[in-house]
Amino acid sequence: MNINNILVVSPMFKELKALLEKEKLHNNFLFKSEEEMSQEDLGWADALVTFNLKSEYNYSHVKWVHSLGAGVDRFLYQKDWNEEVLLTRTICSFGQRIAEYCLSYILKDLQFHDEFQGLKQQKKWLPKTPKLLNEQKVMIYGTGEIGQTTAKILSGLGMEVYGVSLNGRAKEDFKEVLTVDSHFSHLRETNYIINTLPLTEQTAAFFDEPIFTQLSNAGFINVGRGASIREEALLEAIDNYHVSFAVLDVFAEEPLPKDNPLWDHPRVYITPHISAVTTPDEGVACFLETLKNLEENKPLHNKVDCKRGY
Repeated sequence: MNINNILVVSPMFKELKALLEKEKLHNNFLFKSEEEMSQEDLGWADALVTFNLKSEYNYSHVKWVHSLGAGVDRFLYQKDWNEEVLLTRTICSFGQRIAEYCLSYILKDLQFHDEFQGLKQQKKWLPKTPKLLNEQKVMIYGTGEIGQTTAKILSGLGMEVYGVSLNGRAKEDFKEVLTVDSHFSHLRETNYIINTLPLTEQTAAFFDEPIFTQLSNAGFINVGRGASIREEALLEAIDNYHVSFAVLDVFAEEPLPKDNPLWDHPRVYITPHISAVTTPDEGVACFLETLKNLEENKPLHNKVDCKRGY
């Protein structure tokens, strides 16, 4: 593919510009913030590098769009995509970052951090034996790169890790990979649920009452997409102790509105979409690798299947 003009649109466009200018590439670059970008800029570009697509612009003539994030729902979900436009996504340390994020909250639970902090405030000395990782079962929804890395790290620490995917195809580091239709039989004995699913038509509001009511005091961690969860059903499941606690890093609306009841629930932990952040260095490295492979007509391991949505 012949790529001459590349438009980079990002809140961190200055950092990306500084890194890319050091590479002395033959391509022409234009760097803009999301607020500054115009249709005229798009008309100039052969390729667009960004986190988002704004609905008011026409992207159909661009040859290639590269997502600076791992997820591509902002490009595809409930949108019409010109299949002649190549879409790629960033793959970097997301799996490692998300695995460590999930592990931190699992250990926090097993080591009774909140309980001991409460006892400290009461000045009470009340010993309680922490639980072990190798006694726990975890179910990871989504067995792509992020899910596989998380499974590798958690299983390496002795946890019994199951996966859930559309096809149920076996993957390394999962004891078993189940389909979305066959996973219900394992839910009651699962200690922790981790969602890494992309947002598609199939996964929107996927976590609802039928799943939550099958759980027995399990921890729920969402690092996938906020719209995959029906929040009212999650809150009801927490109140009924189907879910012991929820760790939420992503939401259907971000920033999370101040009047959202999730803020006030004592067993809901909220982080501002930081479990897998694209750093400028990693974003540039993946973009450069993809550009090189494109120009040399080599296979793209980060190409998005636009029909499937990931």
